[in-house]
Formats: sequence, structure tokens, C-alpha cells
Amino acid sequence: MNQYEVTFVVDPVLSGDEIKSTAQTYVDFVTTHGGEIVFTDEMGLKQLAYPIKKRTTGVYYCIEYKVPNVEMISKMELAFRRDERIMRFLTVRLDKFGVKFNEDRRNGLIGKKRAGKKDKDAPKETAKKAAPAKKPVQKPAKPVQKVAAAAAAPVVAAAAAKSEEE
Repeated sequence: MNQYEVTFVVDPVLSGDEIKSTAQTYVDFVTTHGGEIVFTDEMGLKQLAYPIKKRTTGVYYCIEYKVPNVEMISKMELAFRRDERIMRFLTVRLDKFGVKFNEDRRNGLIGKKRAGKKDKDAPKETAKKAAPAKKPVQKPAKPVQKVAAAAAAPVVAAAAAKSEEE
């Protein structure tokens, strides 16, 4: 059996019971058509990237399921298109890497770190603190007067020699 995942966005204007019943209708749809529910996730109210039907937020649901035939998916997508409560949907066939990723995420191996839990694989912090970065030592610039005087010395000597000749 192939494993699929459908993510859909429900209109947030509906009441809480209506939103849950909408998600439950599609869970029931999968089971009545010979599918097996692997996991159902209510992701909650989220901000949309762009307005859809003059709404800026939506309630996200994700249903992961296995089905023996692909014909059920086209029927389910038709039901999504006809349902006014559904703003958007996306059905994806999961390959072996997607299935493994979802299992690891459900088991807590992938995702957000929980407060208070320490990760065994995380590097241990050492007691030594890094030394503050040292500023490079700048050499003082040569005084301008000495440079100007050194450059002017041959000119002054030449002018003095001319004045002695006259």
C-alpha cells in the first residue's frame, strides 16, 4: 500500500466544533474507502502567506494515511474542491524517506527541543571561555612635519646654493 499525506486549511471563521467535524469527515472518508489512518495532526491556527478568500489565517490539519488504490485520492480531492469550508489542500505521496521522516518527527527525534530535556548527542560545553579577540596593534604614523622637512631639505639646499651664487 502506498502512503500519502494530505494537508488542508479550514476556514477560521467556523466554530471550533465545525472545524473539528470538518477534519473528522475526511478521516472518516479515508477509512470508508478502504484506507488506513497512520496519523492525524491538528497544527492549529496559523498565519497565511497571502490572503485566501479575504482571510489572513487558517486552521491547518494534516492526515497521513495508507490506501491500496489511487482512485480514492481523486474522489477525496473532488470532495475538497466542493467543500466551502476548505480553503486550500495538498496531497503528497510519501516515499520511504518521507515515511521515515514523519515517524522520527512523531517519536521526537526531529523537531523542536523541549525545555528541560538535555540532548545526549549535543556537544558538552567546556568551562573555559574563549579569550576576547585582541585588537591589532597599530604603529604610530610618522609625524607630518618630519616628512615635510625631509622632503623640503633638498629644495632648501638648492635654493640656498642659488642665492649664494647671486
